[in-house]
Amino acid sequence: MYCVLQLRNISAPKPGKGEVLIAVRAAAVDAGVWHLMSGRPYLLRLMGYGVRAPKVRVRGREVAGRVEAVGEGVTAFRVGDEVFGICEGSFAEYTSARQDKLAHKPAGLPLEQAAALPTSGLTALQALRDAGRVRSGQRVLVIGAAGGVGTFAVQLAKAYGAHVTGVCSTGKTELVRSLGADETIDYTREEFADGTRHYDLVLDTAGGRTLTHLRRALTPRGTLVIVGGEGGGRWLGGIDRVLRAVLLSPFVRHTLKGFVAVERKADLDVLKQHVEDGTLIPAVQRTCSLEGAAEAAEELHRGGARGKILVTP
Repeated sequence: MYCVLQLRNISAPKPGKGEVLIAVRAAAVDAGVWHLMSGRPYLLRLMGYGVRAPKVRVRGREVAGRVEAVGEGVTAFRVGDEVFGICEGSFAEYTSARQDKLAHKPAGLPLEQAAALPTSGLTALQALRDAGRVRSGQRVLVIGAAGGVGTFAVQLAKAYGAHVTGVCSTGKTELVRSLGADETIDYTREEFADGTRHYDLVLDTAGGRTLTHLRRALTPRGTLVIVGGEGGGRWLGGIDRVLRAVLLSPFVRHTLKGFVAVERKADLDVLKQHVEDGTLIPAVQRTCSLEGAAEAAEELHRGGARGKILVTP
């Protein structure tokens, strides 16, 4: 299935109560872009995203730009502020966003690169800190370490004091090492779950392996956190694997968790602080125009991206 986006002239949105209008400097492509464009898995349609067509016609949820106007009740931002965060419809010249899903841009970071932070950064942060309860000295395995979430997870796990191993393909090992991974495993040449290496926490952002396979890489009381995932059929996609993990976890010594990030300003500020103290740098593969957004979403879905792909109007 190939996804199509049409470039059209539409009216700029007006900020509602508690919202700001943003002049978009850059947006970013995350995994959800492809799923909402394709309408798969079908469960998404039943969850309110649109049965026959998307309810929100402009794609893109990660954004960085300047505040152009503020709506009623906005106290956190002023016109001219440089911000990053989460919205609906960032693949555009202008978009509106709730003030509680935005943060001021990290000092010293180019505004365009700030667009890479919100969704993938929040997912990595909360998956490690909240779901995985990562601690200093633990051995952490990040599967899909060169992807959008994975590149942040490697850096954040190091910031928490963990020994980090990143799983990726041959052409991406140098990137993962540059982000601070202590070790890398090229899954095209090595098997990370061969019984010789075990990890306190496994963060699976790639989504193609069974629970049985993943559990072989855990210590006897280790934790597996599943972030998204592909496969699983048209109806459930990777959600079926998350459901199986939740159902199995009470009956095994391992802790098996599915995970969905919560969009909150407080954690955007945590990401901002990590960037400013030098422990987190967005890994940006390339930047494309709005015309190239659909192709970028396809590339990400195929697993070809190294870090984040940005979209500029």
